[in-house]
Amino acid sequence: MQKYISTSLLFSILILLLCGCPSPKNTKNMTDKKYTNHLIHETSPYLLQHAHNPVNWYAWNTASLEKAKKENKLIVISIGYAACHWCHVMEHESFEDTGVASVMNHHFVNIKIDREERPDIDQIYMEACQAMNGSGGWPLNVIALPNGKPIFAGTYFPRDRWIYILEKLQDSFAEHKDDLYAYADSVTNYIKEPKINKGENKKYDSTEAFIDTMMLNWIPSMDKKYGASIGGNKFPMPTNYDFLLYYNYLYRDDKMFDYVKLSIDKMCNGGIYDQLGGGFARYSVDERWLVPHFEKMLYDNAQLVSLYADAYRATGNKRYAEIVEQTIQFIEKELTSKENGFYSSLDADSEGEEGKYYIWKSDEIENLLGNNASLVTEFYGINPPGNWEEGKNILHREQSIKKFSSTNGISIAEFNKILDESNALLLAEREIRTKPSLDDKIIVAWNALMIKAYVDAYKISHNKAYLDKAKNNASFIMMKCMTKEYRLNRNYKNGKSNINAYLDDYAFCIESFISLYESTLESRYLTMARGMTDYTITHFYDNNEQMFFYTSNIDRALIARKHEIDDNVIPSSNSTMAINLIKLGKIYDQKAYLQKATNMIEQIKERTVSYPKFHTNWAKAILMNEKEFYEIAIVGPDAVKYKKELDKYYIPNCIVVASTNGESKLPLLSKKYQKGKTQIYVCVNKTCQLPVSSVKDAFGQLSYKYNEHIRFKE
Repeated sequence: MQKYISTSLLFSILILLLCGCPSPKNTKNMTDKKYTNHLIHETSPYLLQHAHNPVNWYAWNTASLEKAKKENKLIVISIGYAACHWCHVMEHESFEDTGVASVMNHHFVNIKIDREERPDIDQIYMEACQAMNGSGGWPLNVIALPNGKPIFAGTYFPRDRWIYILEKLQDSFAEHKDDLYAYADSVTNYIKEPKINKGENKKYDSTEAFIDTMMLNWIPSMDKKYGASIGGNKFPMPTNYDFLLYYNYLYRDDKMFDYVKLSIDKMCNGGIYDQLGGGFARYSVDERWLVPHFEKMLYDNAQLVSLYADAYRATGNKRYAEIVEQTIQFIEKELTSKENGFYSSLDADSEGEEGKYYIWKSDEIENLLGNNASLVTEFYGINPPGNWEEGKNILHREQSIKKFSSTNGISIAEFNKILDESNALLLAEREIRTKPSLDDKIIVAWNALMIKAYVDAYKISHNKAYLDKAKNNASFIMMKCMTKEYRLNRNYKNGKSNINAYLDDYAFCIESFISLYESTLESRYLTMARGMTDYTITHFYDNNEQMFFYTSNIDRALIARKHEIDDNVIPSSNSTMAINLIKLGKIYDQKAYLQKATNMIEQIKERTVSYPKFHTNWAKAILMNEKEFYEIAIVGPDAVKYKKELDKYYIPNCIVVASTNGESKLPLLSKKYQKGKTQIYVCVNKTCQLPVSSVKDAFGQLSYKYNEHIRFKE
């Protein structure tokens, strides 16, 4: 990006705006609900939060964009989400201020966007912000020309600085319009450039050589003391640990296995995990996982249910199974709708204070727990000065229950009883407090992650209620958010589902429906997965880049059409599609699917090696595509029983198809049914070994180095 902005009048203006603004003053003019703007007609809780600002906000639509062109006005594009703490701060300081509103309303067309509803818009302008500043975040505030091309981008700004930026940019628009248009064109051209590797990929002697190089690049950034990555903020990043579990399964790397356990142990014992009510906050602001950014997102918790379920299957550690159960309890209590959908998030704030709902003063706990207070406060790391700030305490665990009980000369059973009783009292007291606000919109992609979470929880528990929840949510998506042509809408609230879906909605739905098939053996889920896959190929696939666009070809064009390829807190839609294509290609014997997946993977290898932490779902796809990936076919009246037995074990390099009779038309099940017998076929690339009649015998047909990982739970 530097080549576009290093020499121009505009670059000087931008530097001035970012660095040379007046210091903020405490001159805030709060407003009541005497103002109402165009956002009052929206359903997004985030947009509705701003519906009574004195700023004359518009939603992103044809009318608001045409208004900017017709009136030849700059556009303020302000992007955030309902659970965003600093979004609230900027609203209170600036967007509720009549002085700020006067400047914005007079000179600009002001557009508010919920990034969770419109990630396509957020993706484009976030890239502009990162190109201009080297970083980004939310709230994301962009100034664009009437044609939507950005000339300025930043995140949170105090009131006076925001006014200064607006006024200077308006002056520049009046006096240097041609320069602004030239600058905006250069920024937009940069955004349009595909970020897929265009150079020739380095040739590796083997998959092992490729993976070794990737790991060598990644290991130096791993925090061996607290887990995750070295640095101040800690994000869960479930895809990282999901890949490392898979990697360890193939290569038996005990150091990496220990690193995974360290990371997920620190995570679930830290303040980022709600020790009373279950569920994970979005990230911690310290290296110890102690102080969370208190918002709770559905997408984090869904993925972490799946991660801890897999970790339980891989290790047998019962603490991980407890985390799965407690996190699901949180989701069912706080984020589940009566229509079998799942809401988006809980806010970080309550009563205008971040984390107020979750933190404790030492004397509060002493008054509530009486004789048990000393044990519980020690266990949860609570003290009078506070373990956070201003005497506030965040509950966390620094020892296991076993070690703590031994140190304090008390039996595990007795301490568990004390802890359960104390937790119940603390929860009851917390329920009296003002709760964080709920973002009750339903996002299809995140609901799909929750379907998979329930299926993974079912695998380790065989709790039928979990499988029923997954099936009910799948039915909700099919009935409320899908057409008979397999087209999805992204959102649902108050009976409305009206935003055409993006690639992640399809990718995660396909993934979850494949997962549902494996646990229910109901072929309708495979049919749906295949139908959605073919729809995405028709409407999203980029033949030139051999990747999928993030947006459909039936959507109104934005200033750029992007490919989402980097794995982050959520795996990228393209890496997920590559895995889906591998699985469906094997299930349906579709060479075209497999070839598309291979083409995608080959283009991304150099990025995976260079930036491993942000391409771990791609790395998993590479292993699935290049190493042994088993097709396990179970045929016969006891197929369901055998499938449940398989569920106990962590065997990530396989896809399971099954039938209780001879009616299935799946290629992997063809001509394998023998009346009265249940047989298991272990196959690789459609080549099957002799059938066996027990799960244990089937494991014997796996490669020895994989088979040795399996811990029989008999």
